[in-house]
Amino acid sequence: MNKTLRILPALLLLIAFTSCSSVKVAADYDKAVDFNNYKTFAFFKSGIDKAEINDIDKRRILRAIESELLAKGYTKSEKPDLLVSIFTKSNQRVDVYNNNWGVGAWGWGGPRWGWGWNMQPTVSTSTQGVLYVDLIDANKKELVWQGQGTGYLSKNVDKKEERIKAFVTKIMEKYPPGMEQ
Repeated sequence: MNKTLRILPALLLLIAFTSCSSVKVAADYDKAVDFNNYKTFAFFKSGIDKAEINDIDKRRILRAIESELLAKGYTKSEKPDLLVSIFTKSNQRVDVYNNNWGVGAWGWGGPRWGWGWNMQPTVSTSTQGVLYVDLIDANKKELVWQGQGTGYLSKNVDKKEERIKAFVTKIMEKYPPGMEQ
Protein backbone atom coordinates (compact mmCIF):
# COMPACT_ATOMS: atom_id res chain seq x y z
CA MET A 1 0.00 0.00 0.00
CA ASN A 2 1.16 3.50 -0.69
CA LYS A 3 3.18 5.02 2.17
CA THR A 4 1.12 8.23 1.96
CA LEU A 5 -2.10 6.34 2.74
CA ARG A 6 -0.50 4.84 5.84
CA ILE A 7 0.57 8.19 7.34
CA LEU A 8 -2.51 10.17 6.25
CA PRO A 9 -4.63 9.32 9.34
CA ALA A 10 -1.79 10.33 11.70
CA LEU A 11 -1.25 13.56 9.77
CA LEU A 12 -4.97 14.44 9.91
CA LEU A 13 -5.03 13.73 13.64
CA LEU A 14 -1.98 15.96 14.19
CA ILE A 15 -3.60 18.80 12.23
CA ALA A 16 -6.82 18.43 14.24
CA PHE A 17 -4.96 18.57 17.58
CA THR A 18 -2.78 21.54 16.68
CA SER A 19 -5.67 23.54 15.28
CA CYS A 20 -7.69 22.96 18.45
CA SER A 21 -4.87 23.84 20.84
CA SER A 22 -4.29 27.42 19.80
CA VAL A 23 -5.97 30.48 21.23
CA LYS A 24 -6.72 33.27 18.78
CA VAL A 25 -6.51 36.70 20.38
CA ALA A 26 -7.37 40.24 19.46
CA ALA A 27 -7.43 43.53 21.33
CA ASP A 28 -8.96 46.94 20.87
CA TYR A 29 -8.26 50.11 22.82
CA ASP A 30 -8.83 53.84 23.01
CA LYS A 31 -5.80 55.44 21.32
CA ALA A 32 -6.35 58.71 23.22
CA VAL A 33 -5.64 57.00 26.56
CA ASP A 34 -2.22 57.07 28.23
CA PHE A 35 -1.99 53.59 29.76
CA ASN A 36 1.06 54.63 31.81
CA ASN A 37 -1.34 56.46 34.15
CA TYR A 38 -2.86 53.19 35.35
CA LYS A 39 -1.14 51.56 38.32
CA THR A 40 -3.93 49.89 40.31
CA PHE A 41 -6.89 47.62 39.56
CA ALA A 42 -9.94 45.98 41.10
CA PHE A 43 -12.57 43.62 39.78
CA PHE A 44 -15.87 45.10 38.58
CA LYS A 45 -18.25 42.82 40.49
CA SER A 46 -21.49 43.83 38.79
CA GLY A 47 -19.94 43.18 35.36
CA ILE A 48 -18.40 39.87 36.40
CA ASP A 49 -21.68 38.68 37.95
CA LYS A 50 -23.29 38.92 34.50
CA ALA A 51 -20.80 36.50 32.91
CA GLU A 52 -22.70 33.32 32.09
CA ILE A 53 -20.27 30.71 33.35
CA ASN A 54 -20.06 28.73 36.54
CA ASP A 55 -18.49 30.29 39.63
CA ILE A 56 -15.54 27.87 39.60
CA ASP A 57 -14.49 28.93 36.11
CA LYS A 58 -15.07 32.60 37.00
CA ARG A 59 -12.65 32.26 39.91
CA ARG A 60 -10.13 30.52 37.64
CA ILE A 61 -10.34 33.36 35.13
CA LEU A 62 -10.12 36.09 37.78
CA ARG A 63 -7.11 34.44 39.47
CA ALA A 64 -5.35 34.21 36.11
CA ILE A 65 -6.11 37.87 35.28
CA GLU A 66 -4.96 38.99 38.72
CA SER A 67 -1.73 37.02 38.34
CA GLU A 68 -1.05 38.59 34.93
CA LEU A 69 -1.70 42.14 36.14
CA LEU A 70 0.43 41.67 39.26
CA ALA A 71 3.24 40.34 37.06
CA LYS A 72 2.97 43.53 34.97
CA GLY A 73 3.51 45.65 38.10
CA TYR A 74 -0.09 46.59 38.88
CA THR A 75 -1.41 46.62 42.44
CA LYS A 76 -4.84 45.46 43.57
CA SER A 77 -6.58 48.36 45.31
CA GLU A 78 -9.80 49.49 47.00
CA LYS A 79 -9.49 52.75 45.01
CA PRO A 80 -8.34 51.47 41.59
CA ASP A 81 -7.38 53.25 38.39
CA LEU A 82 -8.76 50.34 36.34
CA LEU A 83 -11.80 48.12 36.79
CA VAL A 84 -11.57 44.63 35.34
CA SER A 85 -14.64 42.90 33.95
CA ILE A 86 -15.16 39.73 31.91
CA PHE A 87 -17.71 38.41 29.45
CA THR A 88 -17.91 34.92 27.95
CA LYS A 89 -19.61 33.15 25.07
CA SER A 90 -19.48 29.54 23.95
CA ASN A 91 -20.53 27.59 20.88
CA GLN A 92 -20.96 23.82 20.60
CA ARG A 93 -19.41 22.36 17.46
CA VAL A 94 -20.45 18.95 16.12
CA ASP A 95 -18.33 17.26 13.45
CA VAL A 96 -19.51 14.16 11.59
CA TYR A 97 -16.88 12.21 9.66
CA ASN A 98 -17.96 9.57 7.14
CA ASN A 99 -15.99 6.84 5.37
CA ASN A 100 -13.11 6.56 7.80
CA TRP A 101 -10.16 4.59 6.47
CA GLY A 102 -9.01 1.97 8.91
CA VAL A 103 -6.97 -1.13 9.54
CA GLY A 104 -8.43 -4.11 11.32
CA ALA A 105 -11.75 -4.76 12.95
CA TRP A 106 -12.88 -6.63 16.03
CA GLY A 107 -15.85 -8.94 15.67
CA TRP A 108 -17.10 -12.43 16.39
CA GLY A 109 -14.27 -14.92 16.34
CA GLY A 110 -11.47 -12.43 17.17
CA PRO A 111 -9.76 -9.70 15.23
CA ARG A 112 -9.86 -9.49 11.46
CA TRP A 113 -6.94 -7.66 9.93
CA GLY A 114 -6.89 -5.95 6.55
CA TRP A 115 -7.51 -2.72 4.70
CA GLY A 116 -10.97 -1.34 4.07
CA TRP A 117 -13.57 1.33 4.57
CA ASN A 118 -15.44 1.77 7.81
CA MET A 119 -18.90 3.02 6.82
CA GLN A 120 -19.88 3.99 10.37
CA PRO A 121 -19.84 7.76 10.81
CA THR A 122 -17.71 9.20 13.60
CA VAL A 123 -19.23 12.06 15.56
CA SER A 124 -17.21 14.40 17.75
CA THR A 125 -18.26 17.46 19.70
CA SER A 126 -16.18 20.31 21.02
CA THR A 127 -16.90 23.59 22.73
CA GLN A 128 -15.38 26.77 21.40
CA GLY A 129 -15.28 29.55 23.94
CA VAL A 130 -14.72 33.27 23.71
CA LEU A 131 -13.38 35.21 26.69
CA TYR A 132 -13.50 39.01 26.74
CA VAL A 133 -11.42 40.93 29.27
CA ASP A 134 -12.57 44.54 29.67
CA LEU A 135 -10.47 47.21 31.35
CA ILE A 136 -12.50 50.24 32.39
CA ASP A 137 -11.18 53.62 33.51
CA ALA A 138 -12.46 53.73 37.11
CA ASN A 139 -12.81 57.55 37.21
CA LYS A 140 -14.50 58.04 33.84
CA LYS A 141 -16.38 54.71 33.86
CA GLU A 142 -15.34 54.19 30.22
CA LEU A 143 -14.02 51.11 28.50
CA VAL A 144 -10.38 51.80 27.56
CA TRP A 145 -9.14 48.33 26.52
CA GLN A 146 -10.73 45.04 25.52
CA GLY A 147 -8.96 41.77 24.89
CA GLN A 148 -10.60 38.76 23.30
CA GLY A 149 -9.47 35.14 23.21
CA THR A 150 -11.14 32.40 21.17
CA GLY A 151 -10.32 28.72 21.37
CA TYR A 152 -11.48 25.26 22.32
CA LEU A 153 -12.25 24.31 25.89
CA SER A 154 -11.54 21.05 27.69
CA LYS A 155 -13.98 19.09 29.82
CA ASN A 156 -11.13 17.58 31.84
CA VAL A 157 -10.78 19.60 35.08
CA ASP A 158 -6.96 19.70 35.10
CA LYS A 159 -6.74 20.59 31.42
CA LYS A 160 -9.54 23.16 31.81
CA GLU A 161 -7.52 25.07 34.41
CA GLU A 162 -4.46 25.04 32.15
CA ARG A 163 -6.59 26.10 29.19
CA ILE A 164 -8.09 29.06 31.08
CA LYS A 165 -4.59 30.20 32.09
CA ALA A 166 -3.49 29.92 28.45
CA PHE A 167 -6.49 32.01 27.31
CA VAL A 168 -5.79 34.75 29.85
CA THR A 169 -2.03 34.76 29.28
CA LYS A 170 -2.44 35.11 25.51
CA ILE A 171 -5.05 37.87 25.90
CA MET A 172 -3.01 39.82 28.45
CA GLU A 173 0.07 39.71 26.20
CA LYS A 174 -1.77 42.41 24.24
CA TYR A 175 -1.90 44.72 27.29
CA PRO A 176 -0.80 47.45 27.60
CA PRO A 177 -1.06 48.46 23.93
CA GLY A 178 2.28 48.88 22.22
CA MET A 179 3.99 46.55 24.72
CA GLU A 180 3.01 43.26 23.00
CA GLN A 181 5.64 40.56 23.22
